[in-house]
Amino acid sequence: MTAPESGGQPTTGPPDRRTLRLLERQFSAEPIVEETVFDPNSDEPRELRVRLDDEQYPSKVTAGRLDCRWFTTGDFSFHYVESMASDERWECRWDRHPNAHNDRLHFHQPPAGNDTTDLELPSLHPRDVLSVVLAAVETRIEQWWDEVEATDE
Repeated sequence: MTAPESGGQPTTGPPDRRTLRLLERQFSAEPIVEETVFDPNSDEPRELRVRLDDEQYPSKVTAGRLDCRWFTTGDFSFHYVESMASDERWECRWDRHPNAHNDRLHFHQPPAGNDTTDLELPSLHPRDVLSVVLAAVETRIEQWWDEVEATDE
């Protein structure tokens, strides 16, 4: 689908509620997921908020979450955030949307998400994008536990 324009600038278009509901069902089946909530509500979702199971993380991390948006143009955003006991945040984001800083498909790198790189994905199907994001989150959690084990030795 071609991106609609607003004032001559391409936009992401309206939320794709069907895809957000598909993603919600996929997330609900993941053992790492504690809860999913639509914002502002399930009747007209604009965003899917996914709270990850805190017990998956070492005590240094107090919470992990994913905020997901999907648009009728096929644009999307998956924003992963870890909150630390020290009040720090570690975050990154997989995005596909019009912008002035990178290709339409890009990645906001951790730890702050400020630096970006162009991104290539094997597929732009929502399930495939979700698989890439979940694999990256699981790798991140494994790195946390590896770090904990290394400091305990």
